[in-house]
Amino acid sequence: MRLKNSGLMVIIALGFVLTACGPVVEQESITVVGSTALQPLVEAAGEQYGAENAGKFINVQGGGTGTGLSQIAADAVDIGNSDIFAEEKEGIDASKLVDHRVAVVGITPIVTPGTGVTDISLEELNKVFRGKITNWSELGGKDLKITVLNRASGSGTRATFERWVLEEGQKSIITQEQEANGTVRQIVASTPGTISYVGFSYVNEDVVSLSIDGVEPTVENVKTGDWVIWAYEHMYTNGEPTGLTKDFLEYILSDEVQATLIEAVGYIPASQMEVERDVEGNRIPVE
Repeated sequence: MRLKNSGLMVIIALGFVLTACGPVVEQESITVVGSTALQPLVEAAGEQYGAENAGKFINVQGGGTGTGLSQIAADAVDIGNSDIFAEEKEGIDASKLVDHRVAVVGITPIVTPGTGVTDISLEELNKVFRGKITNWSELGGKDLKITVLNRASGSGTRATFERWVLEEGQKSIITQEQEANGTVRQIVASTPGTISYVGFSYVNEDVVSLSIDGVEPTVENVKTGDWVIWAYEHMYTNGEPTGLTKDFLEYILSDEVQATLIEAVGYIPASQMEVERDVEGNRIPVE
């Protein structure tokens, strides 16, 4: 009898422990891959979303726009981040993908402090990246060799930069290439005479952001279209999103995130743009 009572007490005690621990929270996660220009925003949104939704995890990885589009096209991830329209990427069947434009990013040329140059014309910038101007003294700066640093060929940031800086048929000089915005900033900051380009959110006091034809790289100038080097930030899904993927995308597009987090991490809500562009780069009326 004592054994039976003891067993009953163990069961009751175990019940109290389980009740005290609360209900079991179901774990669920999605994987988001691609654009490093968009990565800081998605990481911040993912952390905030996870904090507000117990058991929900957003795994965010970089790799560049090319990786994001190829992975989502292969249905290997839940979301593919891109700085360009999927239609612009060779080998991608955009008809199978659903575009979710979550923000706009401005892209700016950056240089190592001490070149003596803070403003450059679009024509001069074109010549620098084609190797036609090779010393900062040719731009009114110091007698210092210009070192061009490019993003990798699959980068959406590079595609956007070259689309608005180079003319059709022109190519940048063959030079060192890097995969990520953060790595580019680090190299530019530590290598005298270097020039490259990054999304606005990566600019800090370690580098100098150049104005172009007297127009400064600011959020307001992107909104009005006065600053021309900008792109939509796309989060692509393979077909219509469902489940956690759908919920997270709705969260990023919610007023809560669009009005606070997006601007806080250096991006622009697409709804605030005074100009729009189509896949061909043409300006279209804002509805």
